[in-house]
Amino acid sequence: MDERFFVRDVVTVAADLLGARLLIDGIGGRIVETEAYRQDDEASHSFRGKTAANAAMFGDPGSVYVYRSYGLHWCLNIVCERGSAVLIRALEPTHGLETMVERRAVTEVRKLCAGPGNLCKALAVTGEMNGLSVLHAPFSMEPSSEAPASANVFRIGISKATERPWRFAVKGSPCLSRPI
Repeated sequence: MDERFFVRDVVTVAADLLGARLLIDGIGGRIVETEAYRQDDEASHSFRGKTAANAAMFGDPGSVYVYRSYGLHWCLNIVCERGSAVLIRALEPTHGLETMVERRAVTEVRKLCAGPGNLCKALAVTGEMNGLSVLHAPFSMEPSSEAPASANVFRIGISKATERPWRFAVKGSPCLSRPI
């Protein structure tokens, strides 16, 4: 996977990330749920333009945009075209399970990375990673060898532009933040 993968429309990238392997310092798994956010999207942090807080969304494709949700949980996004990013909502944990269990104090594997905040806690994502490239250490990205059966549905956890079916999920995955 390289920068060219991310220099595309965010909705396409969000769908194409399903099944890809994402590791941080060797910990992680298979992406099973994503959401797309574009600059012309009222629900996007970039909608009103570039600020100090959202500057990473205007960075190079493949950069990560990390922010706090409700002041509590980190959320991991991957930048695509200018002002757009894919929120990584859930992973199927495959690497470093013991470490993730320690970090989350949860033993049920399907719950370790179900939801953006849980995922970030399990993978030790922090604001210090904001602006780094997902294509370089401590990150590792590998595309899926085959596209999994997926569905696109309405995004969740937002109050604006809720009618856009820009949430993508692997059908049948027990690791989703919410069933589809």
